[in-house]
Amino acid sequence: MTNAQKSKVVAKKTGPAAKRTTKKKPTSKKADTMSVGIKKEYLKSRDMCKVTFRLPKIAAPDAKNVCIVGDFNNWNVYANPMKRLKNGGYTITLALKPGKEYQFRYLIDESKWENDWNADKYVKSPFGDSDNSVIVV
Repeated sequence: MTNAQKSKVVAKKTGPAAKRTTKKKPTSKKADTMSVGIKKEYLKSRDMCKVTFRLPKIAAPDAKNVCIVGDFNNWNVYANPMKRLKNGGYTITLALKPGKEYQFRYLIDESKWENDWNADKYVKSPFGDSDNSVIVV
C-alpha cells in the first residue's frame, strides 16, 4: 500500500462519516444523572451527604403519590413525599449523616411497599417476611 493509499484509509476512519456514526454523550448533567438509581454527594463544607433517591415509573406505573420512609424520618409515612418527574418516576434528595446505614422503603399510594432496586444491600424487616432496602452513607 502506498503512502497516498494509507492517507485515504486514515481519512475514511477520521472523516465526517466517522463522526456521524459515533454515539453522542448526554448534553446535560441532569439527563445523565437521572439514569442512576441512588446518587450520593458528600459535602466537604458540612458533615452531610446529599442522597438522591429515584423510583422508576416501572416500579410504580399508576402511582398517585410515593413517599420514602425509613430510619432517617422515624418511619413517618408522610414526612418525605417524593416529587413526580415528567417521565413518570419519582425523586427526592435528602441530607443524611455519613458513617451510618439507613433502612428504608418506598410507600406507594399509602398501601404498597417497594424496595429500591439499587440499594446498597437488603436486610430482613422486623415486621414480617419482607426485606428493607439499606443505603450506606
